[in-house]
Amino acid sequence: MFVGYVRVSTQEQSLQLQLDALKAAGCEKIFEETASGARRDRPQLQAALDYAQPRDCLVVWKLDRLARSLKQLTETVERLGEQAIGFRSLTERIDTTSAGGKLTFHLFSTLAEFARGIIRERTLAGLDAARAQDRVPGRPRSLNGSDLAAVRTLLANPKIPVAEIARRFNVDPTTIYRAFPGGRSAVIEGS
Repeated sequence: MFVGYVRVSTQEQSLQLQLDALKAAGCEKIFEETASGARRDRPQLQAALDYAQPRDCLVVWKLDRLARSLKQLTETVERLGEQAIGFRSLTERIDTTSAGGKLTFHLFSTLAEFARGIIRERTLAGLDAARAQDRVPGRPRSLNGSDLAAVRTLLANPKIPVAEIARRFNVDPTTIYRAFPGGRSAVIEGS
């Protein structure tokens, strides 16, 4: 059985082109969704994945309708393969139920893994170069030593809200809690 999945990002967009293509391809059941492709929690995609049975095939009009990133796409198609469910993209003519389609998809996966490896190597080289120049890698701290002392003093005063202290130092309250685990109670007990 062909199970279809169609998606648009906004209410203003129409699903009709995708619906027509999937119906012409023989989809018996089609799940429709309006959501950004970057969102991981797409209820209709999950419903389509749950509905499909072994030897069924999930069909999309275009790869970007299923996933925004190659990593997300690869993970989804691998999940389908583990459940013996095929995958077909009409526009790119990828069909993992055939040997050639599997090869094409695996080439995509290999290229994505290669790109992640290169990014990892560049990041490590940059960190090593920063250490060699006696620089501390990463983003600079939001609060320096004197700021931390001032924050500690302000936290000791229960009348000053943490949100106000964070505003004074132009940081998010989570920065205060990260610097002082336990927040105000830890400062007052530690005094």
